[in-house]
Amino acid sequence: MLFFREKNIGRLSLREFQLDNDVAQLHQWTSQPYAEFWGLVGADEAEVRKTYAELMAGHTRVFLGFVNDQPSFLLELYQPAEDAVAQHYDVLPGDQGMHILIAPAKQKISGFTFDIFTFIMEFMFSDPAIQRIVVEPDVRNHKIHQLNQRAGFQHERVIDLGHKQASLAFCRRAQFEAAMALQQRNFPPRGYHAGMQTEPLAAVSSIHPESWQKVNRQHLSKAISELAHERMIEPKLVGEQQGRQHYLLVSDVDDVEYRFCAEIMQLNHWLMDTGSIRKYQQGEEKPLDSVQFMIEFHKTLNIADDMLPTYLEEITATLCSAAYKLENQKLTAEELTQADFQQVETSMTEGHPSFIANNGRIGFDAADFRTYAPESANPVALIWIAAHKSRAQFSACEDYDYKSLIAAEFDWTTRQQFEQQLSDKSLNPDDYILIPVHPWQWYNKLAIVYAPDIASQHLVCLGYGDDYYLAQQSIRTFFNISQPHKHYVKTALSVLNMGFMRGLSSYYMRTTPAINDWLNNLVMADDYLQQKNFSVLREVAAVGYSNPYFEHAEVKDSPYKKMLAGLWRENPTRLLQPGQRLMTMAALLHKDNDGKGVLPAMIRSSGLTIENWLSRYLDVYLTPLLHCYYQHDLVFMPHGENLILIYENNVPVKALMKDIGEEICLLNSDTQLPDDVKRISISMPEEMETLSVFTDVFDGIFRYLSQILWQECEFSEQDFWRLVANCIQHYMADQQHNSQVTKKLAEHSLFIDEFAHSCLNRLQLGNNKQMVDLSDPGSSLKFAGTLVNPIACFAAQKHSPVDGII
Repeated sequence: MLFFREKNIGRLSLREFQLDNDVAQLHQWTSQPYAEFWGLVGADEAEVRKTYAELMAGHTRVFLGFVNDQPSFLLELYQPAEDAVAQHYDVLPGDQGMHILIAPAKQKISGFTFDIFTFIMEFMFSDPAIQRIVVEPDVRNHKIHQLNQRAGFQHERVIDLGHKQASLAFCRRAQFEAAMALQQRNFPPRGYHAGMQTEPLAAVSSIHPESWQKVNRQHLSKAISELAHERMIEPKLVGEQQGRQHYLLVSDVDDVEYRFCAEIMQLNHWLMDTGSIRKYQQGEEKPLDSVQFMIEFHKTLNIADDMLPTYLEEITATLCSAAYKLENQKLTAEELTQADFQQVETSMTEGHPSFIANNGRIGFDAADFRTYAPESANPVALIWIAAHKSRAQFSACEDYDYKSLIAAEFDWTTRQQFEQQLSDKSLNPDDYILIPVHPWQWYNKLAIVYAPDIASQHLVCLGYGDDYYLAQQSIRTFFNISQPHKHYVKTALSVLNMGFMRGLSSYYMRTTPAINDWLNNLVMADDYLQQKNFSVLREVAAVGYSNPYFEHAEVKDSPYKKMLAGLWRENPTRLLQPGQRLMTMAALLHKDNDGKGVLPAMIRSSGLTIENWLSRYLDVYLTPLLHCYYQHDLVFMPHGENLILIYENNVPVKALMKDIGEEICLLNSDTQLPDDVKRISISMPEEMETLSVFTDVFDGIFRYLSQILWQECEFSEQDFWRLVANCIQHYMADQQHNSQVTKKLAEHSLFIDEFAHSCLNRLQLGNNKQMVDLSDPGSSLKFAGTLVNPIACFAAQKHSPVDGII
């Protein structure tokens, strides 16, 4: 036998087909009506022999397959380049054609056909030369279409092979591996709540005294740290013992106080000793309660009375999420250094590092949380809606169009089913555009609020798509785990989370691809950015729907105008070279359940020194941001989830910026922009321009990285910020002959003594429904004095290479 495997149905094996010995068995199979698509029904044994003698004399290899030593299937492998199918597509090296015939069932055995099919796929992919499998089943053979899809194939289009109309389909190794990984999971039904209603206790399975006590202590530690950082509370130093500083924090409520130890680091960052926190009321120690803490300090925090209940709900939801993660996130920091992209993405526990209420998700019920939250790692099928072109608008990047996008994203059989649904309603499929819809959005919003549009057939629900997705940390963005090479899909989601209703503006969707094209062209044409391996993940296509009721002149701007839109974003996995892996930058801030950080683990696994690793990271991340601002007046929202890093040997080698359409700004620039791009240009007081670095990078990322390295590696703050200063000075040296950049570097120095302290929690507490006016972000900011610039002390120092890194 050439190949064998143990499967659920038994022992499967293969050997070469022997014409003299096996033709009678084959004739018996091909003579029966079930084998009509094989094309030999009615042929006698001599004709079957002749057919296969000719076939085997050419470019086709034939195998007989066995289940528990009983002949059970036939496999044909052919070279597509030598076959008629080559006339219908561009054959690639590593392509392998395949036909399979399974014996008629004597008795029904669950999983029989699929086990044989996957066994054949495993046999084929055991040859490293085979990279892609090609099949062309008869268009009428619906059973094989379903089997193909389940194994990872995508049917691209119908082709005419003369003797049949065929569905041309392909499956790469990664697609098959993804399909097999999905088979190992408990598939959710393509329906709402995944059966949660019958298991009410499952909604609170992670809520128990031990977990609740732990997550309250952790969250309260973060709350005190961030509120003290933003100077909303003022802990008082009451003493120092054995090098530990002891603080007292008195609440707005009589006789309630908190005592703890902390170290104040650069940028007024409070490094809390979480285990030291104690709460006392009238001198008696009380349990820690993060929700109660917000009530006790709500006057100090200036939380409006009408907003307080909502904010308490967001805090409670954040605690519930933390308790779930505490019980369900099992990968250690060391394991995450070797995990795949989606394993890392679904293992993140912190959420946004600065916001105290960062997992509110108001609108989700307990079942929704376990179905749709990224940490649940639950595969989700999206719902697809057909929207009439009179109310929907599709826009795309220069190298995309609607038909080619849909052809690439959907199996041909699915496209056919969707079109048939429209035709059955006497509607013309050409008059409609497909929009991706989050299942929660459909059941909770669209099916009700958009009922008039559904009644008029301006919207037609087509049902669930074929593919399964995983929600990313941004919650409304999805990664395709059925077909991992496909685009990200981003949907509107009317859930209140971290200061915004997470809808998508149909108005913004019209210009999003144009903005992405403009930026991508700029980045690709900039030799320095290319030298630094900086790229953007384009939002290549978008679609938005305008509801006439909410677009009426009498209706002001509101989340109701952002309920139905979607976009497709480039997939970063396509940029990977052999030996590379992906993680969002947010993963560098992650700590596992034992308090061990991913960042130190990544550095250890790389074999580099901390200084060397950080220098590489800063060159990949910070340097391109500096150049975008100083050369092009461009700023991003470069926080952890918006930045994907590509690693080799766990060392950063490339940065990918995403979320371009809504979060890019051109500051105070006279650059002439195309009409579709003009909305990114904003005016801002010049003294606030560098806050894009100071607030978003220094305060939003680096102060946490510095804390982790100090806590776990005893790597000093001084050394960390020296490396940041070195990176900036390296950039200044690189640009010394660029008069435009050097002039702006002098006017907007990053080595000033202090900078305005822009505060995120103050923003959320000021307006938890829309923290920032995206059209004028500068006017929304809230400040709390200034922060001492941690690199100012290095201004006069001449930078030097660190461990040979320049």
